[in-house]
Amino acid sequence: MNTLLLNPRRALLLAPLALAAALAACGGGDDDSNKSAPLDLTIAHIGDHHSNLDPFPAQTMKIGGVDTQVELGGFSRVTTAFKQYVGRDDVLKLHAGDANTGTLYYTLFKGKADADMMNTICFDAMPVGNHEFDDGDAQLKSFIEHLQAGACKTPVLAANIRPQIGTPLAPKAENDYIKPYTLKTVKGVQVGIIGLTIKSKTQNSSSPLPSTVFEDEAVAAQRTIDQLKSQGIRHIVLLTHMGYDADKAIAAKLTDVDVVIGGDSHTLLGDFSAQGSGYSTSGAYPTKVTNKDGKPVCIGHAFEYSKAMGEMRVSFNEDGEVSSCTGQASLIIGNSFKRQGADGTWANVDAPTQQQIATAVAADKGLKMLTPDAGATSVLAVYSGQVDILKKEPIGSTTEALCLVRTPGESTNRSAGVAGCEDANKLARGSDAAQVVAQAFLNASLRADVSIQNAGGVRVPLTAGTITMGDAFTVLPFSNVLVELPATGQQITAVLEDAVSNYLDAGQTTGGGHPYAAGLRWHLDMSKPKGSRFTQLEVKNRTTGVWSAINPAQTYIVATNDFLAKGQDGYASFKPIYDSGNYVNNYLLYTQTFVDYIRAKGTVSRPAAGDYSHQMVITKAGLTLP
Repeated sequence: MNTLLLNPRRALLLAPLALAAALAACGGGDDDSNKSAPLDLTIAHIGDHHSNLDPFPAQTMKIGGVDTQVELGGFSRVTTAFKQYVGRDDVLKLHAGDANTGTLYYTLFKGKADADMMNTICFDAMPVGNHEFDDGDAQLKSFIEHLQAGACKTPVLAANIRPQIGTPLAPKAENDYIKPYTLKTVKGVQVGIIGLTIKSKTQNSSSPLPSTVFEDEAVAAQRTIDQLKSQGIRHIVLLTHMGYDADKAIAAKLTDVDVVIGGDSHTLLGDFSAQGSGYSTSGAYPTKVTNKDGKPVCIGHAFEYSKAMGEMRVSFNEDGEVSSCTGQASLIIGNSFKRQGADGTWANVDAPTQQQIATAVAADKGLKMLTPDAGATSVLAVYSGQVDILKKEPIGSTTEALCLVRTPGESTNRSAGVAGCEDANKLARGSDAAQVVAQAFLNASLRADVSIQNAGGVRVPLTAGTITMGDAFTVLPFSNVLVELPATGQQITAVLEDAVSNYLDAGQTTGGGHPYAAGLRWHLDMSKPKGSRFTQLEVKNRTTGVWSAINPAQTYIVATNDFLAKGQDGYASFKPIYDSGNYVNNYLLYTQTFVDYIRAKGTVSRPAAGDYSHQMVITKAGLTLP
């Protein structure tokens, strides 16, 4: 049974009376008054599915030490995974936010398809993700209404968001649609689940109303923890959409927090070395840290795009403290496999090999082989037919995989399982996909000298072969348009420094603002302070193809998306130019510029080495990337 405490202030006023009554009932001096029954809790969780409802075909991983192609993920398989807990009274089912934006399912249905699929699971809670605000407060309200239209009534949480009363998310009260927390009764014990949403990234990288207040995450969390503690709640789970590093940092600032289940950074945790280098991870699952009290806190993340789920098992002692936590994040795969023959082609395996692979999967805690849930598949079919018609339209092809990277040298390989991208995150060139998108911008603008695109605006890698309309809208799912800004060489250098500083110094994103460019290249040393990270900046003449040093005093035309032009995602030096009105809006949907570029080229490849924006990269740790 879920109990929503809709008025925390009223509850806080009543808490002393309830506490006094409780003390009187037990004589007020019992030495065991702070004791509670030990509790074993299982938390099953996903996050960042980003409207990825279909499985990913032909993903390569090692099974039994042999490269094997599998079908990875798919929300109907996620439903199957969660239905394995039916009948148990010790389980919390959590979604860590960013259900929306990322595929044609969102483009066409604006969250309704996601909500209907989530309701085949009935999550106990989800926090507001930053991408839930991509189309504003009114669209988020619509998504929450779809999510709560059926029997599930999943609470949507964020203790640090306060919509202005009278706006879509708060027609009558601040918590009409977004609650600070919810309570879940597990084996007769109430567990508090508190939601948190990343503040700066949501304000700078999405489209909430200016009147919607985003409070400091740690301040809001501690206030809400204290409220729950005053009501006798002993077990606290933070359900966050802030990123793995931010989760580790906030745990150390807070008292009385036990568990953090997070999203936003698309982090895979645990040991996946057996599956090959494509599935690099950022830490242990669960990651164990300590809170401000010096007590243990267990942190879990579960990757992205309906590809995986996490299961954390937490034991609490009679003092209400975590005595142990264990668990596993697991990649969810189908039961159809291909392997390479002597000629290098992939083919379905024979029956004995199928059995060998199935046995290896069963012994691998990092893999779950599941069939899609029939009910969820039926729900999805309502939407998939319309999506499939548009998705299948071919627009061109690529001769090799266009790998996805945010920051060169990052620990997570966002192209895991894509052939040719096994070590993409370890290379100086960074994101092939973002580089090609930047080139598409430059081609679409007849007057631009250079183009700039942020890493986070490019969402998935492209495998070698045919590129469809569906691929294009999955790579570039947002509603941004192309604009042209006049900027001096000095301003361009400043905006690059701003973008990198936004996550290296301010910690406000997980590298989504990292810049990629066409017609512009540089050396980047992230171990240096802001203002000295970018050197050897050069601009390529569109007519002659000759590279020359950027002139700080010369004015260049920069093609970028309107989101960055407004100074979002850390691109602060663009904002004064945009605010002055000194820009041209081409009103070209940025996805369409990519589609037009692919169609015009017919076949694309990775850019020539000299055309990559990153010519040399030194990581924050001082490592020079190859």
